[in-house]
Amino acid sequence: MAVWDDLVGQDRVIEQLAAAARDADALVTAAGTDASAAPEAAGASRMTHAWLFTGPPGSGRATAARAFAAALQCVGPDRATGGAPGCGFCDGCHTSLVGTHADVEIVRTDLLSIGVKETRDLVRRAQLSPAGGRWQVIVLEDADRLTEGAGNVLLKAVEEPAPRTVWLLCAPSLEDVLPTIRSRCRSLTLRTPPTSAVADILVRRDGIEPELAVRSARATQGHIGRARRLATDERARARRAAVLKMPLRVADMGGCLKAAQELIDAAAEDAKQVAEEVDTKETEELRAALGAAAGTGGRLPRGTAGAMKELQDRQKRRATRTQRDSLDLALTDLTGFYRDVLAIQLGSRVELANDDARDALERVARGSGPEATLRRIEAITACRQALDRNVAPLLAVEAMAVALRAG
Repeated sequence: MAVWDDLVGQDRVIEQLAAAARDADALVTAAGTDASAAPEAAGASRMTHAWLFTGPPGSGRATAARAFAAALQCVGPDRATGGAPGCGFCDGCHTSLVGTHADVEIVRTDLLSIGVKETRDLVRRAQLSPAGGRWQVIVLEDADRLTEGAGNVLLKAVEEPAPRTVWLLCAPSLEDVLPTIRSRCRSLTLRTPPTSAVADILVRRDGIEPELAVRSARATQGHIGRARRLATDERARARRAAVLKMPLRVADMGGCLKAAQELIDAAAEDAKQVAEEVDTKETEELRAALGAAAGTGGRLPRGTAGAMKELQDRQKRRATRTQRDSLDLALTDLTGFYRDVLAIQLGSRVELANDDARDALERVARGSGPEATLRRIEAITACRQALDRNVAPLLAVEAMAVALRAG
């Protein structure tokens, strides 16, 4: 299986990355055998030191970056006979894809931002020569979460790259990255994959029943990660069903406030589940590393309280991020609902994302016009923007629910 097989519906991007990987392989091979050949190869190379992967959520930005990292580290024997790098079977490909390759650093965050300290650590890592691989590769999956200070730190490394170091940055759009950084990167834009391609990979790779795979792909409008979660997690399906009932529950002010509170409670429950799964384990591991007595009640050694406080602060920020992500997912589902309502009102023949809720869609469509539906979509967008500006979640969702009622 080639490293590109999990990159769904991105034929043009795969072609460009495969060509760059071939040139990168030629550069390293030439540098290792004949130093005079390397500059000539570099002159016509489609390889560069910094890449920026952009595209809508679920398009596979991180998947593309990881696949490219694996192709750069490929040591498959077929390369010697003209085969393309990225076989998917060799040690370089396998360890890159699973995240254990010594020269591939994959950076993702479960917090709201990536700060200066973490970025400086990455820049220092980028200055090192490859330990055993062909390239030193830094995959930054959440480049849009860099603070302004962190972005300025990264800029220096991208401006003056170390030899055989490659930066692979991922962000939803070009505007989410500092102009000075994106101007120094080669940009690749991914598209939302078709639902048929998403359903196919769910069946082929995850063993999902074809009918469920199609429903999940359609409901998430081509978002691969959400489609997989919806197909494999009964709780995710139940929460989506509850969100899609919200448009029918905002007939009066009491219904608006109750629906808003339930949406917030569901997001808080998601954050609580993550905390139960991760926080306790992290706390115990840190206590053990600091030499605390066994058990949660054991006293910490003197001078280690600061490390524990730092962990607790990190866990609190992660809970905030989890709650916001859960809310954003619910608002995305709600937007899809009203998009289907608008399609019905306008007599469009587009595929409905929420065909399993057709009765509710038609009921809402009969009760209002396209203008009201557009205003409701705008209210959901305004709620998402308010959450980005750190407005209190309950206040933002209540305001949205009232706007949905008014139409």
